[in-house]
Amino acid sequence: MQDTRLNRLTGALLGQLNQWLSNPWRRISLIVIGLLFGNFVATVAATVTGQNADWDVLVAVALLALIELSSWLVYSGRFARPKPQPRPLVVDITNSIKLGLVYGLFVEAFKLGS
Repeated sequence: MQDTRLNRLTGALLGQLNQWLSNPWRRISLIVIGLLFGNFVATVAATVTGQNADWDVLVAVALLALIELSSWLVYSGRFARPKPQPRPLVVDITNSIKLGLVYGLFVEAFKLGS
């Protein structure tokens, strides 16, 4: 790629963002936000599709595919590293969204069962 002003600017901005996200507390807070976002998506998916029973099967298949795809991404050999090297932040956030989604669906199932 050519060394233009735009490339240097985006490189510098991405470097600053990467340095900002390297703080462990910010990493943990983004992972918790991902967990809460997954829980929110599960609640929204369950209540919106529960109103109209036409979309139940399609949404269930889509959520199952999303969960399996994220599990494949996180636990595949590419990102299954030994403990000293942490996984990339995007992979950890994807895993936390998946965990929040599964947890939210279980909570919705318990609410419907009671």
